[in-house]
Amino acid sequence: MSRAFLIVMDSVGLGGAPDAGSFFNGSVPDTGANTLAHIAQACAEGRAEEGRSGSLRLPNLTKMGLGAAVALATDDLAPGLSGEADGLYGVAAEISPGKDTPSGHWEIAGVPVPWDWTYFPTTDPAFPADLMARVASLCGSDGTLANCHGSGTTILEEWGEKHCETGWPILYTSADSVFQIAAHEEHFGLDRLLKLCVDIAPELHAMKVGRVIARPFVGSAKEGFTRTTHRRDYAIAPPSPTLCDWVKDAGGQVHAVGKIGDIFSMQGIDEVRKGDDRTLFDHLCDVMDEAGDGSLTFANFVEFDSLYGHRRDVSGYARHLEWFDSQIPRLLERARDGDLILFTADHGNDPTWTGTDHTRELVPVVGYGLGRRDIGRVAFADIAASVATHLAIAPRGPGISFI
Repeated sequence: MSRAFLIVMDSVGLGGAPDAGSFFNGSVPDTGANTLAHIAQACAEGRAEEGRSGSLRLPNLTKMGLGAAVALATDDLAPGLSGEADGLYGVAAEISPGKDTPSGHWEIAGVPVPWDWTYFPTTDPAFPADLMARVASLCGSDGTLANCHGSGTTILEEWGEKHCETGWPILYTSADSVFQIAAHEEHFGLDRLLKLCVDIAPELHAMKVGRVIARPFVGSAKEGFTRTTHRRDYAIAPPSPTLCDWVKDAGGQVHAVGKIGDIFSMQGIDEVRKGDDRTLFDHLCDVMDEAGDGSLTFANFVEFDSLYGHRRDVSGYARHLEWFDSQIPRLLERARDGDLILFTADHGNDPTWTGTDHTRELVPVVGYGLGRRDIGRVAFADIAASVATHLAIAPRGPGISFI
């Protein structure tokens, strides 16, 4: 029998999707965004020299077919990524009306989003008064803080000390359909924060807000505040069974690495392994050693997006790409006959682009285990159909298998 490993390189886009003109960072459409090519160009031009140097070097992904996928997606040059492909390669386009994490992952798993997400306005406050009062009531505080759009690091700088003084939770959002609650693990309590998110999540989900995110942190105003790895995402449940459910219903095990369990509300998932990206790669290698026939391992590596894309850190993004690529031989040496390993992404987040939001882009589909195969341009949902076909499971969604 076969096994499948579906690995999402969060935000590693390959250029504007056909509908990129309908998606914006501020007032600027995403039409010209190109996460990977623009990083490669910056590296070649000496504009990404912090902690690394020279052209972008991704020999393992390039050999598999990443450079060929770039050429299918865009006319933009990606210096350093050319070369003959010996794996499966193509690009995928999304149809869901969002460029966010749940939309991308659900559609990759065979279920396009059937509704429009709710986004909070850029007013101050961003949230309705009754929602802020409801959060305060649920956690027993006299009020809430921030109540605005903001980035996680600056929010802590601006509100962390006040939070420790008052015990009031910090509420903020972003260009995504999210409601984030930050609280100090000691002054407020981690369990209390997680319970607050669990309690308020159904009300946000009813509003079609995609995720309630717990953002715990530690530290002090004097030493600085730092977010911890205890983040939890409480996502609205997928509207219909996904690839994870298809595999479980067929008797296979579903292993989640990273925030996959949160994104799918644990629907169709047997076990989850978490940590930072370096820890997650260790987990992924362990699962490859342990996973049985007929299993699906679904992994997300979020730090491309969370640490470097949103922060518009070109050097950091390039470093992380090169680190990730250097780890791939660890996977290939564990691969068995009958394994399919697919690398893809859920959206773009071009660190050279204006604003701090995701970018609406085509994404790579690069694979190992089926020999050289040019699959051309496909749909996100085709990825789920192809994984199901590889595992001898009938796809239930709209996707068409490319294998």
